[in-house]
Amino acid sequence: MLQVLDLCGLQRDEGGDPMGGWSLTVALCSMLVQARAGVQARKEGGLARRDGEGERKRVLALEREREGAKRERAPRKREREGEGEVAMETNGGEGRGAGRTEEEQLKGVRRRMEQERRRGGGGGGGGSGGEESSSREGSREVLLQVRADLFVNARSWERVRTALSGPDPLRLSCRFLRVEELSVSNTRRLLELAPPRGLLGVDLRYSSLGMEGLASLLPLLASFPALGSLRLHYCNLELRGDAAGQEEVLKEVALGLSRLPELRRLSLTALRLPGHLRLLLSSLARPLHVLELPYLSLSPADLAFLSCSHHASSLQRLDLSENRLDTSSLPSVRRLLSSASSSLLHLTLSGCGLTDGLLGALLPSVTCCRALRSLGLALNPLSLAGLTRLVKGALGMASLRHLLYPNALEEYQPGLPELPSSAQLLDWPLDELQDASATSSQLHRLVREAGRTDLVLTCDLLNYHHDLLD
Repeated sequence: MLQVLDLCGLQRDEGGDPMGGWSLTVALCSMLVQARAGVQARKEGGLARRDGEGERKRVLALEREREGAKRERAPRKREREGEGEVAMETNGGEGRGAGRTEEEQLKGVRRRMEQERRRGGGGGGGGSGGEESSSREGSREVLLQVRADLFVNARSWERVRTALSGPDPLRLSCRFLRVEELSVSNTRRLLELAPPRGLLGVDLRYSSLGMEGLASLLPLLASFPALGSLRLHYCNLELRGDAAGQEEVLKEVALGLSRLPELRRLSLTALRLPGHLRLLLSSLARPLHVLELPYLSLSPADLAFLSCSHHASSLQRLDLSENRLDTSSLPSVRRLLSSASSSLLHLTLSGCGLTDGLLGALLPSVTCCRALRSLGLALNPLSLAGLTRLVKGALGMASLRHLLYPNALEEYQPGLPELPSSAQLLDWPLDELQDASATSSQLHRLVREAGRTDLVLTCDLLNYHHDLLD
């Protein structure tokens, strides 16, 4: 009676998983293929048993007909036995004729049974008609829907393709599809095989799609009516200004995005399309709830458009990491945060070059986001004084639960540039003579004194993952 087996959510991108995502996908698809083969083998065995049972019933019916004919002839034979030798001889000839009649009768029975069996009728083979009905009933496919989140790469691709392209009665459907390091052709084939209903999100990572490849995949994504999330991470989508036809390809991408009516989450990592954000996001008829734009080389014009777009007031998560902010772009960011103040839950501005002065100018807009739960500011060049000001501002945000702050500039070894980049802050060694725990202790003391036991402070960038905060 089982109709749906839901295995969604058994694997996570980060931590807590003894098997990698791709290994779980391979295991699931392998078991699905084996189960499907077992069902087919049982079905074929059942058909063979039913054929054997039908043949046995036909033989028994034939024997019953033969015994009935013998019982009908027995009284006539006993009457003729008392009429003398001549009569017996005469009757012996008639008996031989009766024998021929019996053979003809048996042939007639066989012929009628065969005709009735072909018509699916009853008659002397009444059980045969029921057997045919039972056979037709057993041949109906019983569909078991297996739902899961799939992680597909070059190692799991063949197994997933086999599981998706196999026949019923076991059918695999996907809720979230993550694809890594797969060619455009294989990705296209995967999307063509995936059942259209039930797919909520597609995550393409580390694949050399190029803008042309992305433009060719987006029409396929339009066939998934419930698709609400599209994430593109390091897919070689950089737009080269010296290449002919790049602008037309970008318009094709924008058109493809416009055909995803349920899209609410868009993540574009390392797209590097400065000045083209308006073209991409204006094509979306309905506002986004999640917008992640790290390493996008956003220009002041991009930020100005975003702050006035129809997406601003609906954003629940905004990630502008590794887009350098300065005095020219700061007004647009402040306007954006003001528009999103009632909806924004997660904000990440890591590696944006925020100095003490820039953060001081931006902090009032951040603290006005009254629903904010998490704030990420790692790899920004802040001093201990700037961090203290940040924590004091965070203490006034009643909804805030997680604050990711950078190491103070005083904790690094001498020689760090005056305005270091995020890469320099990541690679530059900390000064062993400085007590790094002293900064943490001072910040945590502020939290304890304010009675904010619900607020978690951390500078551990590697173990901080905002997807787990939900």
